Amino acid sequence: MQLPAFIKALPSLDVPFRDETVTTSAIRSDRGLMVIFEFHQDFSLPAHSHKAQWGTVIAGEVRITIDEVETKYMPGDSYTIPSGVIHAVSVTAGTKAIDIFEEPDRYPLKG
Repeated sequence: MQLPAFIKALPSLDVPFRDETVTTSAIRSDRGLMVIFEFHQDFSLPAHSHKAQWGTVIAGEVRITIDEVETKYMPGDSYTIPSGVIHAVSVTAGTKAIDIFEEPDRYPLKG
């Protein structure tokens, strides 16, 4: 599934990952940050925590590990990670997901 041009034209984020691995399209408000992630390669994030996060899988597969329990999310599935909960994430190439972060400044916008 291709995202429409107007979504791809949204600002991207200055994330610590290469564009060959993941691209982003974001909308920021003073109350949160909404990001569409497109993963071009398999990707994983080690255990970390931050304020609350909600997400839904559009395509592909996301695996989230909390308290050593891994849960697999497929297209149409959504997940909530409460504020401060330590979690790790693994994503397969081709995955597209929408994530909304409680922190508006979780990642800065590029440019």
